[in-house]
Amino acid sequence: MKKQITNVNEYEGIAKEKLPKMVYDYYASGAEDQWTLKENRNAFSRILLRPRILVDVSNVDMTTSILGFKISMPIMIAPTGMQKMAHPQGELATARAASEADTIMTLSTVSTCSIEEVASTGPGIRFFQLYVYKDRNIAAQLVKRAEKVGFKGIVLTVDRPFLGHKEDDIKNRFRLPPHLTLKNFEKNDGTGGSIQISHARGQIDPSLNWKDVKWLQTITSLPILVKGVLTAVDARLAIENGAAGIIVSNHGARQLDYVPATIMVLEEIVEAVEGRVPVLVDGGIRRGTDVFKALALGACGVFIGRAVVFSLAVDGEAGVRKVLKMLRDELEMTMALSGCPSLKDITRDRIKFACSL
Repeated sequence: MKKQITNVNEYEGIAKEKLPKMVYDYYASGAEDQWTLKENRNAFSRILLRPRILVDVSNVDMTTSILGFKISMPIMIAPTGMQKMAHPQGELATARAASEADTIMTLSTVSTCSIEEVASTGPGIRFFQLYVYKDRNIAAQLVKRAEKVGFKGIVLTVDRPFLGHKEDDIKNRFRLPPHLTLKNFEKNDGTGGSIQISHARGQIDPSLNWKDVKWLQTITSLPILVKGVLTAVDARLAIENGAAGIIVSNHGARQLDYVPATIMVLEEIVEAVEGRVPVLVDGGIRRGTDVFKALALGACGVFIGRAVVFSLAVDGEAGVRKVLKMLRDELEMTMALSGCPSLKDITRDRIKFACSL
């Protein structure tokens, strides 16, 4: 008898049993001591809810708009690489699930399905996550390909000038399984030759700086969201340099260990931004209550990453659809029980930080 899955966290344990150790560790692990990886989750438990009573919550509205794109809920899919390691359908399954849920999917530069293949799954609001390589022409081509097939935004990852020190990957001698390729780098001549992971990592440009954010705006009309912001000063600089949105992220705790949990720096960044652009957040979100807490601290929406790849590993497209539905249902319930019939009712006074737990 198939085990009934009742929450997002349960997918990880089942995925761990199902996936090869090298693949599971790649998805699950964080940098060095993995303190930030644990803190991304633990920090949410230090934020408590303050529900209001006797509010009419017979109709709870979770619809919202991000950069003018209307979505069914403030829960979106973060870029996670190499999803065919989790399931043969990989990013195609994730794209279909996101579209069915009427929310945004972000496709990784290092995906195992190409930009064009993902677009071919049908209509949907999609962003493209960009790593900028030493050869700027690579970035320019990727952006133009995404724009051509209808992607709606560019998510520029800015917290990876070098690859973080993930000890599990070193021990496992992590590599992309030989039957898979990084599809966005395949040659157009049909030979199937692709840029190797080690090469792709080595080619990411450590000289990336604010001038490159401006350069991106000269090659595309798509809005550029800067992903990897953890301080108010960088949030202000991002806006000064033309960012259309800010994603508060520590790269799933895979880059620099001992940085704060994203939920702990969110409010500082929201205050610095002053409503000029949308502030979004990822990192450790596994419950509808987590989404509610992020919204109460001023986020316009959240992204989920590991929850997607683990559910994809367990049950393909149906798994991703179920994760999105579970989080949606949990957020709806949290809003109702907190006396919030709409997202605008989720204000700062609906939460408080616990002094000690």
